Amino acid sequence: MKSKALSALLIAALVGLPTLFSPALSHADDTTTEQDRIRTAGTVLKEIMDIPDNIPQSLIDKADCVIVYPTVLKAAFVVGVSYGRGVMSCRSGATFHGPWSAPSMMALEGASFGFQAGGQATDFVILVMNTAGANAILASKVKLGGDASVAAGPVGRTAAADTDVTLRAEMLTYSRSRGLFAGISLAGSTVRPDNDANERIYGKKVSAREIVLHNAVRPTPDAKLMLDVLRAHSPKNLSK
Repeated sequence: MKSKALSALLIAALVGLPTLFSPALSHADDTTTEQDRIRTAGTVLKEIMDIPDNIPQSLIDKADCVIVYPTVLKAAFVVGVSYGRGVMSCRSGATFHGPWSAPSMMALEGASFGFQAGGQATDFVILVMNTAGANAILASKVKLGGDASVAAGPVGRTAAADTDVTLRAEMLTYSRSRGLFAGISLAGSTVRPDNDANERIYGKKVSAREIVLHNAVRPTPDAKLMLDVLRAHSPKNLSK
């Protein structure tokens, strides 16, 4: 009887092992996904900055933050709901004039950009152009075109970046699909920090504001390419 009881206990323990370890395995998988996303964001940003008709230098030199959403797929969208995840780096310090920060993970939600993506894998880049926009996005969810003004960003090194629309916008938005890079309207979508992903990456609860303004964490090795590109193309904030 004792032998049968012991065998039953062993079988129950073995059956329960997948359940016991599955949360840890799931967490590990999620962390790997976030690491891949950071690396991919760096690759996307490098490729965009290396093309001739990229973001005007005068704009990136005045941007407080840069957000990259790599490989957003319309195929993954549900009708009326779309979702993408990406990476943001800001110039550190209270006035956004310090070095580029460790990345914060970000989420992009909304319906409008899903239909404009044309069913293809699309990369999105958002420039946050002033402290009001940056502080808003670090605090909570921001609706583009509602809580923060937004405009399709001009492209080309010699493109006019001083139009009224560009000067008034708190955020300028771009897309790349099928190799074509252009300004695109993301009005109606929302942008927010993904603090659950930040916790997975950095191993502790840390807010986007603490990451990008207060140097609460060190960049992970996965962020090297993205930060190298930002430092090379725009080492200083030239906004007033």
